[in-house]
Amino acid sequence: QVQLVESGGGLVQAGGSLRLSCAASGRTFSSYAMGWFRQAPGKEREFVSAISWDRGATYYADSVKGRFTISRANAKNTVYLQMNSLKPEDAAIYYCAAAPSSRYDVPQYDYWGQGTQVAVSS
Repeated sequence: QVQLVESGGGLVQAGGSLRLSCAASGRTFSSYAMGWFRQAPGKEREFVSAISWDRGATYYADSVKGRFTISRANAKNTVYLQMNSLKPEDAAIYYCAAAPSSRYDVPQYDYWGQGTQVAVSS
């Protein structure tokens, strides 16, 4: 099993920045990809960003391209999400997820953290 712990959430003014961290642990941790998702009140959970663990290829939702940057620290099994130019619509609970494998080229996110809240004041 894999445990994921997010940190770094908080309150920030519109236009400000935050960096989220996600630490993964487990007896035999391995991951095809790790990603970030978010869920705002009354809305469905949506994809934000992901990074492949082998090559470090990155992927972003159109809504955050140019503002958010995902990165990884392999030795520490940690993934980061640098969020710049934050907007009120970015406010949500942000969840870290790990995909041990893929199915038909789609990452299977089987492990999820408890989430960290990001609030953006306007």
